[in-house]
Amino acid sequence: MPIIKPYLTSLRFTSTMGAGTGTGATFAIAATAFTNDAGAAATAFPGTFAFYSLYINGVLQAGNTSTITTTAITIPNGDAENDGTPVIVEFVVN
Repeated sequence: MPIIKPYLTSLRFTSTMGAGTGTGATFAIAATAFTNDAGAAATAFPGTFAFYSLYINGVLQAGNTSTITTTAITIPNGDAENDGTPVIVEFVVN
């Protein structure tokens, strides 16, 4: 059974699909294109976290629809979405 640390918190970052670059499988949005809950520009995503959730236009996405690093989130074929479509990434960190 996994050990769960007693303290968990979440960090949320918001952007739009229009902030992304690339096409098809290489479409990605840089962490610096996001703002945090305080409205400040993000510098990087967390390096360690329990899990993250991706919401596109307010809809929770399946776990296999993206990959993430500290510098960017890759959303294959995200360039097919409208530029104004909101993107929210929520990290649960412990």
